[in-house]
Amino acid sequence: MILSILLMSMIILMISMLVMLLASILSKKTLIDREKSSPFECGFDPKSSSRLPFSLRFFLITIIFLIFDVEIALILPIICIIKFSNLFMWTTTSLIFILILLIGLYHEWNQGMLNWSN
Repeated sequence: MILSILLMSMIILMISMLVMLLASILSKKTLIDREKSSPFECGFDPKSSSRLPFSLRFFLITIIFLIFDVEIALILPIICIIKFSNLFMWTTTSLIFILILLIGLYHEWNQGMLNWSN
């Protein structure tokens, strides 16, 4: 009885090792592609010079996106906490926060950061 269980477990072990070996051999890719082996950097050619001029507008739009993304992350808890806080303090804090954001948006608009027509 014990000998048959041992024999069956050895057979199962050998079969599983054979299946893993076959899967490893069959899944190997032999073709090395130049494009797949080179690093991808946001659509830029990695073989060219890295000191090419870059438009500052993309950087500014990224900063604006991050500012308003953080704004959403800060506004959502304000909405959830309305039931647990003083209504006057909640309203004052919310209005000051939104006023600061609107002043920042006006400043960006006034400086021409939101215009792409230049």
